[in-house]
Amino acid sequence: MKNKKKDLNEFLNENCKCFNKGSSLEKLFVGISEACKSVSLLTANGEISGVLGNLKSTNVQGEIQKKLDVLSNDIFIECFLKNEIASALISEENQDPIINKYNSSAPYVVYFDPLDGSSNIDVNGSVGSIFSIFEYSNNSNNMLIPLTGNFQIAACYAIYGPSTMFVLSLGSGTHGFTLDANSGKFLLTHPNLSVPEATHEYSINTSNERFWDFPIARYVRECIAGASGVRDKNFNMRWTGSMVADIHRVLIRGGIFMYPKDSKKPEKAGRLRLMYEANPMAYLVEQAGGRASTGKVNLLDVVPDDYHQRISVIIGSKEEVERVERYYVENLEGKDSKYEFPLFKERSLFYKTE
Repeated sequence: MKNKKKDLNEFLNENCKCFNKGSSLEKLFVGISEACKSVSLLTANGEISGVLGNLKSTNVQGEIQKKLDVLSNDIFIECFLKNEIASALISEENQDPIINKYNSSAPYVVYFDPLDGSSNIDVNGSVGSIFSIFEYSNNSNNMLIPLTGNFQIAACYAIYGPSTMFVLSLGSGTHGFTLDANSGKFLLTHPNLSVPEATHEYSINTSNERFWDFPIARYVRECIAGASGVRDKNFNMRWTGSMVADIHRVLIRGGIFMYPKDSKKPEKAGRLRLMYEANPMAYLVEQAGGRASTGKVNLLDVVPDDYHQRISVIIGSKEEVERVERYYVENLEGKDSKYEFPLFKERSLFYKTE
């Protein structure tokens, strides 16, 4: 007889007690998980529900919105406001924060991406929802000041794939729950996730190669060279176009995920958003023993200057992230001049012979 798996509600009841307002935090996560079930059902039904395809509208980032982007955003906002489980919300889909009149029994700020990887929706690829939780201190002018990721009290994401999973950290390890279709409950299937320090997998959008900073190019070229190069082992490249899916793979079996700043749009500090993509994923991975960086500083130390700030993201197995960080230091100090690649010297992929 199989051992009975603990469900999410039981886990929260046991692990939220150490918080000052444990019952309200428990209620917050129950609300988030229930809303994720609704989004999971919509994504599973796909075209049957008429939720595929684009809208004519764009979000705050200037990106064309998918129907499911907007539907998911509405589901989560209704969940937070109707159940009065958060005092303020910041969504990728909304320019300004939604202040839900400060509630002393639910003093939380929730930053969230309602549907990450939405370009995968129409091709039936994995997508997800990401949440970052901060305490909200009431103040006289009702100003909401974004804080560094180190001030997060919890983070979570849902991934809608072959199965729906809910992965969270309350600051003591990272744990994964799988949605049981029979009971409708999230069951603890992956307790205490641990990211291996070393890896043989990397994840990056190689179509941007010509725009990369030299340290990123150096790292990826060494991975491509594999056992015949300085790394003395072969690597596999994996890329889904969904941060949730790529980070989930890192949490399950290790790897390094990179979406660095590049010269394609030099005015931008990166592609991903700090507050509701980078911060929560950095928190979850570091709680599982991994590392998160911009390449130059720890992601959780970055002081935000905007709710929708973009940032360079390098997250994953500790040894690999530290190697990329070392390459940035060597580049800054001019110690990497001997590492040259044809792509960055000539218009050809090959060196010119004398």
